[in-house]
Amino acid sequence: MGLQPYLEIWRRMQHFTDARDAETRDEIWLLEHPSVFTQGQAGRSEHLLDPGDIPVIQVDRGGQVTYHGPGQLIVYLLLDLHRRKLGIRPLVTLIEASIVELLARFEIDAAPRVDAPGVYVDGRKIASLGLRVRRGCSFHGMSLNVNMDLEPFGRINPCGHPGLELTQLSDLGGPADLQLVSEALTEILTRRLDSVAT
Repeated sequence: MGLQPYLEIWRRMQHFTDARDAETRDEIWLLEHPSVFTQGQAGRSEHLLDPGDIPVIQVDRGGQVTYHGPGQLIVYLLLDLHRRKLGIRPLVTLIEASIVELLARFEIDAAPRVDAPGVYVDGRKIASLGLRVRRGCSFHGMSLNVNMDLEPFGRINPCGHPGLELTQLSDLGGPADLQLVSEALTEILTRRLDSVAT
């Protein structure tokens, strides 16, 4: 979907979720956002250290504060979890496993952490997760750092973790091409989702 304003996409996700019925097909949206900090429902203001001129938006997903910007792949998962017989924790595990598989294709060794959702490479975070479930359906999703300016992460405690370092695909020898990465991740996610009972 290219570079899309955060607020507009957030409203579209909410509308899609509220308007869908038992026959509505699941969708995965892939895009980038202009620079923005988003603060989750339980987000605490002390994790916003120095946002400067980057807007801060309070949103209805889980988690604390994170940063989105050009060069970061955003993946929103608009899924009927009841129909797929999929709980929120198994969905998080499925997303994390998909990212780990993607990174392994580029010979990058990554893993999730039990205490903090997301995917990490040598202790540095490369992908973040933040989901919301309404009426048995998920929206929001995940972000994967591909080829972006990481400086704004220093203006926050990323995901509520002071001192957490971030990394990205292009700094680890992976591709910088968002189209290539998005196509590969879509294939992995859809394959794993299709393997879940429907």
